[in-house]
Amino acid sequence: MAKIVTCPQCGKLVEWVPEQQWRPFCSERCKLIDLGDWAAENHRIPDKSPPIDIDDYNPSDYH
Repeated sequence: MAKIVTCPQCGKLVEWVPEQQWRPFCSERCKLIDLGDWAAENHRIPDKSPPIDIDDYNPSDYH
């Protein structure tokens, strides 16, 4: 029995099988829309590190 997942773009149910070439998306269209959203920075992974104060910046601290 195949696992069923939800397309992250449109919400359509998709079988998680090797034949489904766009998984987890339901189609190439949904995959490209999602890729475009990442490229346009509509999706972001939050950065929890504190901002760097330029007066306290020392490059050797980051190597």
